[in-house]
Amino acid sequence: MEIQVLDKTFIPFIDAEKIDVRLKALAAQIESDMNGEVPVFIGVLNGSFMVLSDLVKHYKGACEMSFVKMASYIGTQSTNKVTQLLGLDVDVTDRVVILVEDIVDTGNTLVTLKDIFDQHKPKNVKIFTLCLKPEAYTKDIPLDYVGFEIENKFIVGYGMDYDKHGRNLSEIYQIK
Repeated sequence: MEIQVLDKTFIPFIDAEKIDVRLKALAAQIESDMNGEVPVFIGVLNGSFMVLSDLVKHYKGACEMSFVKMASYIGTQSTNKVTQLLGLDVDVTDRVVILVEDIVDTGNTLVTLKDIFDQHKPKNVKIFTLCLKPEAYTKDIPLDYVGFEIENKFIVGYGMDYDKHGRNLSEIYQIK
């Protein structure tokens, strides 16, 4: 069923059950990879709030969570400039950090985040993204956990927005 978000029409793309199944599998994989480490999950706001919440619900090991806030979009277009709006509030020195993104397209935000986190001397930084647009990804930072590889089309829902609207949708929709 099509939905309208502001002036754009979107069609169903990834349903809530498929998202949940994938997050459960990735949480188990992360737990297996930790070897007794207590990771710090860092969600990249605003888009990752649903992803991080549901991911850690499935994570059975001990962990900590926090958020940073970055901005790089205006409407449906990347500005190619990343701005840090809310900084790190947890000590990650000698810790395993798992950066949780809703979506990775160009990778510009990841480069900025990696630079910020490297200054704090973590033991390891692993990158998690629910959605990856391989056609758009131009950086050489390895992505450790990828939920779904998708086409280079604009999506909304499950935390991702179009001009600040649509984040509350429980499923992911693709622009028509």
